[in-house]
Amino acid sequence: MDSKKFFTVGVSHKKASLSIREAFSLSLHSSKLLLNDAKKNGISELLINSTCNRTELYGVTENPEDFIKLLCKFSSGGINTFNKIGYTLEGKEAINHIFRVGAGLESQILGDFEIIGQLKKSFYQSKKLMMANGFLERLVNSVIQASKRVKTETGISSGATSVSFAAVQFIIKNVEDISNKNILLFGAGKIGKNTCENLIKHTKNDHIVLINRTQEKAEKIAGKFPVIVKPFGSLTAAIHDADVLIVATGSEKPTVNLDLIHNNKSLLILDLSIPRNVASEVNNHPLVKVVHLDELSQITDATFEKRQKHIPQAEKILKEVEDEFFVWLEHRKYVPTLMAFKEKIIKIIGKGNKERLVPMGDYSKKFIEIYLKNNRSVGKIDPRYSDVLFLNRNGKQLTRAMIFTLIKGYGKQAQINKIISPHTLRHSFATHLLENGADLRTIQVMMGHESITTTEIYAHMDTKYLKSVMKKFHPRKANS
Repeated sequence: MDSKKFFTVGVSHKKASLSIREAFSLSLHSSKLLLNDAKKNGISELLINSTCNRTELYGVTENPEDFIKLLCKFSSGGINTFNKIGYTLEGKEAINHIFRVGAGLESQILGDFEIIGQLKKSFYQSKKLMMANGFLERLVNSVIQASKRVKTETGISSGATSVSFAAVQFIIKNVEDISNKNILLFGAGKIGKNTCENLIKHTKNDHIVLINRTQEKAEKIAGKFPVIVKPFGSLTAAIHDADVLIVATGSEKPTVNLDLIHNNKSLLILDLSIPRNVASEVNNHPLVKVVHLDELSQITDATFEKRQKHIPQAEKILKEVEDEFFVWLEHRKYVPTLMAFKEKIIKIIGKGNKERLVPMGDYSKKFIEIYLKNNRSVGKIDPRYSDVLFLNRNGKQLTRAMIFTLIKGYGKQAQINKIISPHTLRHSFATHLLENGADLRTIQVMMGHESITTTEIYAHMDTKYLKSVMKKFHPRKANS
């Protein structure tokens, strides 16, 4: 696979406001529809990453416009808006970008480690729909590997490095006596679970209430953390009792509106969803303060500057893993050639870039293997000629003149008192085949002749050979 055909298209917090990111966000259902549509239109590998920070498509295509159209078709975003704030990355730049995203270097909260879980989830979705094959699978695994190393080998993920952690820190700083307040967590997805863990760990509150539309999912979290699970039907009453409401429902439409709020005391609501799951009308309630993701993401804790210092180290790790990926990618393109070589077949490109496959014997294969191992190039191979068999000392393709010179030199070493050239060897090859019974059509294919008339020049047989053919094949050979 040519890495130049790998593209990233998307919108992110760097240029897109919260409302624009909402418009371009993709739900799980929309993502499935997009992937199936892409598959029908001939796209073989595609990954969707839709989070609070960004919505991006990573995949293989001839034209990145295909991805932009898919994104706009299955989200509420428009082409004109995308052209103003969206971006398209190609090849190595696109690959480097997904590595940076996976390591949290492109997140609103530097070092955000929740993103890698979201990438994994997106990959499983593509894999299930058969939209992630060898290339994308290897790439995602490399990104996961790099992310783990960045997290364990640097200090970039210390402090407020996730939306859920930032939300809890905001609550602690802005709500007095938090351990005795009534906290309601609405939503039991990945972010809801992480938020629950951070609440338990940092607030010392022993009566946190968890509500989810599917109660079984909430009870699963309650099996790990000491929270009180209440049924979805008691949401209005639970909001009435709450001092803090954290909304992590991840729905396409608002899940909290004014009809659910009947509070006679102050209520802090943190909306951790994209698109926003708290209806805009809730902001008008005199006793309610709503805080959205972007506001939380701007919070910098005491360790922020310290974490920034780890960026160069993190980037060094990313480069190491990226380089390993590109080595794999380089080797991968030779798999068909290596398989052909094992079968003792070599591909030759002749005039007009016409390709032909020519079989070789064990003797030739043996010495080509020795050449590949010890003598192909003494220096660094020029990437433009990485798939060429015979190279010069500078790692470039041998010129026609150099091949003539080499064969002439080998002729002298063998004490051949004639001038020989590559054409001499070609003619000998064809003549030997013909003399041993090969048909002209087979020789034409192996020699790369456009017309069989050209091949017929090798049909120059001496009288002795013609007599032997006559004696062997003519029906009255006994009398000849």
